[in-house]
Amino acid sequence: MIFDPILDIFRGKAVTIPPMDGALKPNTALDEAPVALEIDAPDNLCSDGERLIFSSHDRVFALADGKVEELHGFDAAVTALAVSPGGDIAIGLDNGELGLMPREGNPRDLPATANLACPTALAFDQSGALYVAQGSARHRPSDWAVDLMSKNAFGSVWRLDLSGKGNAKLVVQGLAFPNGLLADRDSVIVAEAWQHRVVRLATTGAQKPILEKLPGYPAKLAPAGDGGVWLALFAPRNRLIEFTLMEDAYREQMMRDVPREYWIAPALASGGNFLEPLQCGGVKTMGIHKPWSPSRSYGLVVKLDAQLRPVASFHSRANGRRHGITSVAEVNGRVFAASKGGHAILEISR
Repeated sequence: MIFDPILDIFRGKAVTIPPMDGALKPNTALDEAPVALEIDAPDNLCSDGERLIFSSHDRVFALADGKVEELHGFDAAVTALAVSPGGDIAIGLDNGELGLMPREGNPRDLPATANLACPTALAFDQSGALYVAQGSARHRPSDWAVDLMSKNAFGSVWRLDLSGKGNAKLVVQGLAFPNGLLADRDSVIVAEAWQHRVVRLATTGAQKPILEKLPGYPAKLAPAGDGGVWLALFAPRNRLIEFTLMEDAYREQMMRDVPREYWIAPALASGGNFLEPLQCGGVKTMGIHKPWSPSRSYGLVVKLDAQLRPVASFHSRANGRRHGITSVAEVNGRVFAASKGGHAILEISR
């Protein structure tokens, strides 16, 4: 109706969350999955075709045949990894720096721009150019909760030409925390966390939504062996958080006066402290935590087909232990998921 924008001022606003149904129907697959490795806060899974490459805090590791090898340590937490077609490893750090670990030779710094300070995801295309997702122009990757609760949309995607002078080209800006990248022929697929969607970017910067109204906050993307895509969602949406985002005065006071770990905000893990915010449905009854209760943390991996439609999902529900899934990688037909909140790398069945 033509008068709807005016009438909306006088109407109440309903807080709704997309349901987990169809291909996203809840299960316990992540909690039942075998543990490939227990390690503190694993993140940024990727593959060089033979090994699983991943990070833990400020170090990068490789996992092959059940053996873990430390590849390198850095001065800041590793926030993004990607492997080039030639086997080189690109690294993004929480202090905004970018680096490259050649397959042969010593690590070196990569050129960056004055505006590039928050690398959240990296992806090589077939030409060897590196795409960089900057989650926010105002915060570090580790300050993602601040960026969300500030309702920012200062993210961008850049293309670095590593074969020439290392020129950085801005592809698109004004994104709400791009958190995952996947180079796909003549375009780039981007997981936009605060908009709960996946979009396709042309090299001209034109955006085409692929998946919208996801029930959680998307993280890293990874290619699947059958031509599809793996998508990690690191935390769930819930009504209390959505309501808090609508109440600006309350939210600003909460951010000012309450320690960050106790904010009404998504989390990679929850339930470890009685001071955490809790919705009534999440209260334990007779010592039982209901799996369908509202939760600030959750575990979710979604399998997309070649047309980027959800066809399967793997869950760790509100009462599970494998929450905070930040990345997925497929290595020689084996699929691994990083539970950063559960401190484990899981192997899930295709």
